[in-house]
Amino acid sequence: MKMKLLILAANGRIARIVEKQILNEDQFKDVELTLGLRHHKRLAKLADNDRVNVIETDLADADSVKKAIEGQDMVYVAILDQNSDNTMTKNVIDGMKANHVDRIVFTNLLGIFNEVPGEFGKWNQNQISDGIQTSAGSNTLLEDSGLTYTTLRLPWLNDRDEVKYSVTKKNEPYVGVSASRQSVADVVLRIVADPSFAANDSIGMADPDTQGETRPVY
Repeated sequence: MKMKLLILAANGRIARIVEKQILNEDQFKDVELTLGLRHHKRLAKLADNDRVNVIETDLADADSVKKAIEGQDMVYVAILDQNSDNTMTKNVIDGMKANHVDRIVFTNLLGIFNEVPGEFGKWNQNQISDGIQTSAGSNTLLEDSGLTYTTLRLPWLNDRDEVKYSVTKKNEPYVGVSASRQSVADVVLRIVADPSFAANDSIGMADPDTQGETRPVY
C-alpha cells in the first residue's frame, strides 16, 4: 500500500538517513516523500527522484505548514520545538487536523519526565534545563491533540555506524545515555513500516550498553 510521508526539517542529519534508506530499501518502495525545509536547494539533488517532492516549508508559519501537510499520510518532524510557546508543534497539529491527517512522529528530548536515573540523569537535567519546559510542552500538546502521535525522546547522539538500541515507554526509566543517529533513524523507519508501532506513546531509545555511564558516549 502506498504511503505519502512528509518530513519537516528534512535536511537534518537523522532525516537524511531516513530519506536515504526509504529511497534505497525495497521494503519502502511504495513510500513517496515530501521533504519540507526552509531552503529547498539544499536537497535539490533528491528532487530528481520521481518519488520525492522538495518544498520550502517554515515550521513557524502556520500557512506554510498547513500547505505542506495537504495530501500526506504521515508527518515526521525531525527537529526539536524549542520555541517558548511551542509554535511549531501547534502549527503541525493544526495543519494535520485541517487536512485530516492523523499520524505524527515528533522529535523531543530525554529527561522531560525526569525519567533518566542516576548521576547521568542529574547531569542531563543540568545540561538541557533551558529546553525542558518547551520540550515537555510539545509532548503535552501532542498527547492532548487527539492525533495518533509518537514523541521520540532522543539520547545524546553519536555517529557510530551500528544500529543498537532498546526502547523505553513514557512511564519507564530511560535505559542508556547515548545512541547512534543510525539507531534513531531505525526507530523512525520502524514506524513508517508499521504505523501502529509506538502509537500514542512517548518513547526513549538508547544503546543499553551505555547504561550506567555518567556522560555521553561518542
